[in-house]
Order: sequence, then C-alpha cells, then structure tokens
Amino acid sequence: MATHRRPKQPSRARVSVLTAAAATAVALSANASAHAAPAQPSKDEVKVQIDQLNTEQEQAAEKFNGAQERADQLRKQADQLQDQVARGQDQLTQLQNSLSAVAGEQYRSGGIDPTVALMLSANPDGYLEQASSAEQVNQTEADILKALKEQQARLDQQKQEAATVLAELDRNTKDLNDAKAQVQQKLQDATNLLNTLTAQERAAVVAADRASRGDSRADLGPLPSAGGYAGVAVAAALNKRGSDYVWGAEGPSTFDCSGLMQWAYAQAGVSLPRTSQEQASVGTKVPSLAQAQPGDLVIYGNDAHHVGMYIGNGMVVHAPHTGDVVRTMQADAMSILTIRRV
Repeated sequence: MATHRRPKQPSRARVSVLTAAAATAVALSANASAHAAPAQPSKDEVKVQIDQLNTEQEQAAEKFNGAQERADQLRKQADQLQDQVARGQDQLTQLQNSLSAVAGEQYRSGGIDPTVALMLSANPDGYLEQASSAEQVNQTEADILKALKEQQARLDQQKQEAATVLAELDRNTKDLNDAKAQVQQKLQDATNLLNTLTAQERAAVVAADRASRGDSRADLGPLPSAGGYAGVAVAAALNKRGSDYVWGAEGPSTFDCSGLMQWAYAQAGVSLPRTSQEQASVGTKVPSLAQAQPGDLVIYGNDAHHVGMYIGNGMVVHAPHTGDVVRTMQADAMSILTIRRV
C-alpha cells in the first residue's frame, strides 16, 4: 500500500526570501521601465517646444540688446571721465610746478621775510613798489595753494566716478556674456529638437511656423497711407521683407525684432531705444488695436520680449526669430501687451 506523505511546508525563512526576491523582481522591472528610453516626441510636440524655445531666445536676445546698449553708454562715460582725469592731472601738475617755483624763490632769498629784505635793500626809493610786489607774490602763493587743494579734490572725485563706472561696466559685461550664452543655448536646444525629426517632419514644422507668422512677400492689398516720419518708417520696414533675422542685429541687411523698429524709424530721423522693453514705453499709448495707425509699435508678451510695426489692415511687419526672415503677420496673432504711437 502506497504511503501518502503530506507535502513539506516551506519554512518561514524560505517564504521571506521568496517574497523578497519577488519584490526585487517587481522593483527591477519598474526601475527598468522608468529608465527606458523616453518616447519620441511627436512633430506637434516638437513644434510646441520649439515655439517656447524661440520665445525664450527672443527674451534672452532682448536682454542682450539692453546689456549691449548699457555697455556702450558706460564705455563712453568711462572715456569721458578718464579724459577729465587726465586733464585734471595736467592742471594739478601745473599748479604744483607754480608752487614749487614760489618756494624756490623763497629759498633763494635765504628764507628772509620779504618785507625785511626790502627794508635792507640798497634801493630805498623803490621800496614801496617792491613791497607791493611782495604782497602780490604772497597772494599768488595763497591763490596757488587754494587752487591746488580744490583741483586735488576735483581729481579725487573724478577718479572715484571713473572707478565706479568701470566697475559697473565689468558687471554689465558679465550680464552681456550671460545673455549671449542663454541665446546660444536656446538656439542649440531648438536645433537638437528639430534633429529628432525626419527631414519631412522638419520641413513641416518650419512651414507651419512660417504660416502662423505670416508671409514675407504676401500681397497686402492697398494699405492705408501714412504721412510724416511714420510713413517713412513703415516703407523702410516693409522694404526689408525677406531679410534674415539675426539676434542682436540692427540692420541694414539683417535684423532682430527691436533692431528692425529702431532702424526703420532711424530712416525717418527718429531715434528709438534699442530693446523691445524700452520701446514699450515710448510715445503715447494706443487704447486698442482698432485704433492703431501705420507706424505704431505693437509690443507682444507679458515681458515685452517682441515688437512689430503696425502697417494697417490688421497687419504688422516684424522680424520673428532665428531661422526666419522679416515678414508680415496678423497683428493679433500673438498676445499684445501694449501699442505705442511714436
């Protein structure tokens, strides 16, 4: 007769080991899934990310423009102060030489009081005249000493001002380099994203972007006429349609957004500040797009990072971003912050 044995139950220790092994297997599986290669972004996802990078690149570019403008101002100011210091040093040296000449004359007289020396003079008839001259010499010495002190104080102040400006220029140069690095990084990030797509997908993304931003040579139909300097600026900007966008460029053949506005108005003899943020406060505010006139500046984004010029018929001309060209678009294609009449 066969013997039926009860199966041996696993020990508690064995159960614990098996349970731990199972848990480890699950954890490793989950960890492997977590570290699996991320899903390839779709063409539409890439476009959204590139649009964001283009916006961030414009923000960094306008920051660069502002730092560049400030650097130019500081260099001019530093040059002027250094010129003043050099001239002040020359004047101080001349005063020191004059004082040395007076001191030398006193030394040669043996240090005798000029009045006593005159009293012992062999020419008593000229005493009064010489006494008057001695008083003038003493007054000249006092004047030179006073002028010397004042000039030294002015020179010290000019040196301090020059040092302050040069220190700010150093800080500004760092900001300039940081902004430049940010622009270049955003551009590289956008390029890397595009390179994840096929050639056909890349072409579709670029075409979609240009379609959303308008056409560089679209038939605009009859535009409302604009007179005066605004009309000159509009004509100048429209004449640059098709010109490449280059960040930091101010014309005449390549432009960034604020550079195009500044250049166009310069053709009409009007000076605009360099950045879109500064341009957002020029002139007078236009209440709404419905009241805009050709030549008005349309500022975009909550941080005023982009600007275009209103040309009429609900359109602006602008320089969009790297990889694009000066073109027209619907004025309300982007979020409008303010409209300014120059």
